[in-house]
Amino acid sequence: MDRVPGTPRRSRRIWAGVLVSALALTFAGAGQASAADVNNAKNAGFEAGLSDWTCSANSGTTVSSPVRGGTAALKATPSGQDNARCSQTVAVKPNSTYRLSTWVQGGYAYLGVTGTGTTDVSTWTPDSTGWKQLSTSFTTGAGTTSVTVYTHGWYGQAAYYADDFSVFGPDGGGGDEEPTVPGTPGGLGVSGTTASSVSLAWNPVPGATGYTVYRDGTKAAAVSGTSATVTGLAASTSYSFQVAATNAAGESPKSAAVTARTKEDNGGGGGDLPRHAVTGYWQNFNNGAAVQKISDVPAQYDIIAVAFADATSTPGAVTFNLDTAGLNGYTVDRFKADVRAKQAAGKKVIISVGGEKGTVTVNDSASATAFANSVYALMQEYGFDGVDIDLENGLNATYMTQALRALSAKAGPSMILTMAPQTIDMQSTSNSYFRTALNVKDILTVVNMQYYNSGSMLGCDGKVYSQGSVDFLTALACIQLEGGLDPSQVGLGLPASTRGAGSGYVSPTVVNNALDCLTRGTNCGTFKPSKTYPSLRGAMTWSTNWDATAGNAWSNAVGPHVHALP
Repeated sequence: MDRVPGTPRRSRRIWAGVLVSALALTFAGAGQASAADVNNAKNAGFEAGLSDWTCSANSGTTVSSPVRGGTAALKATPSGQDNARCSQTVAVKPNSTYRLSTWVQGGYAYLGVTGTGTTDVSTWTPDSTGWKQLSTSFTTGAGTTSVTVYTHGWYGQAAYYADDFSVFGPDGGGGDEEPTVPGTPGGLGVSGTTASSVSLAWNPVPGATGYTVYRDGTKAAAVSGTSATVTGLAASTSYSFQVAATNAAGESPKSAAVTARTKEDNGGGGGDLPRHAVTGYWQNFNNGAAVQKISDVPAQYDIIAVAFADATSTPGAVTFNLDTAGLNGYTVDRFKADVRAKQAAGKKVIISVGGEKGTVTVNDSASATAFANSVYALMQEYGFDGVDIDLENGLNATYMTQALRALSAKAGPSMILTMAPQTIDMQSTSNSYFRTALNVKDILTVVNMQYYNSGSMLGCDGKVYSQGSVDFLTALACIQLEGGLDPSQVGLGLPASTRGAGSGYVSPTVVNNALDCLTRGTNCGTFKPSKTYPSLRGAMTWSTNWDATAGNAWSNAVGPHVHALP
């Protein structure tokens, strides 16, 4: 969040969108191979070292860990002007369609093919801490008998790993053996529940290219990875789940069943919070926006995030210092009384940690404990209902998860937990912010991603969208909605006025149209989600002060609209 009006964010966020636009990658859908197809790639699992593979600038090697299947995998490390490209020439048949895929882990990874005689295609993924499948398809030309398939990383990024490479299609001669039906998945377990969803995870199966999740014997989801969230469930209801592994040869027997019961429908984390809520940040400083007391915040705001807690000399620990001088003599006693009055009116008041200039760091067990203890102490002293995580300079998913769980154990199930990541932080489930949100989704109230100061970003359909439109809001929200968060845990964060952010302001009408598109399927732009999300939590703004400066135009328009959502 900006302390200084009109200040643009760091260039790294705009760079991410520009990079995607410049690459002009083709996100082609992967075609289905027939049972007679074979894997035309040689040494597809790198069990024979780098035999049949060529890596640029000696960037590739084989390793015994991590591996997805067998005993070896490729490790390739970008360096200087080299992007660690490893390639193989594969024999193919003319006028044929092939499915190209591999599993990757580590830094940015790309997969593609050249020399098809038609349209060369490629796809990519940001860094990933676990194995993730990349796949696309291509068609050969009338005179094409071989193609070059490749994978590579990105300049200045970490090493990537690749395993189980495949070019499935008609036999071009000399490839690996025809696939067999994969084995039955093991280790199926429940990783989280909400009132309307169940999250599952299981062990990978060698040779599998995808997995089918069954709910009470009926197909509920098809995924490429080893986890899935089944949504649209009834509250306080038990369900039985199984999973089967799939590839071109067919589907494995279903796994042993596990049972999960959804939670009670209490509107998500935070107890009596409304089904649809409006969040507003309240500025504990004067940067030219209207100076407010907590009592001045309009009733349309259901969650008031006090910005911000301050770092201390102890790593991870925070404190809160009311800016009495900057807020025209607002005293601590009056502040505490105003917090209690808002709570008596059914509102939640939380302390926000971070902001654009925040320096709080939680990167080990000691700092995680210090964070939990200090935030809980602030909750006790000022009566805060919970905490907001607005760390815009990076976070460690492992230790922030540890800190938030320790805080929840102290504060109890009524604690409000919100997050305000930047757009780049939620582009992929492998990003630290997204991983943290998924790690704590059983205690998470809402993620209000900041749809501003952003530049261009990818939507869930693989297309690039520029900020300032309904499409930007809906296509990026879709990533979170399809990436594992419950709709009740997703909110749209926008500036209250043009002065509230360096870029990305949209009128309240655009905000309301995006809410309608996501919850009702109406008022969409060119992007329309494949389904609606009636339980979407709502919207957030920076800030109640900038809203007041503009005559509360944002909350007067967006607030009633949020509260009238289905």
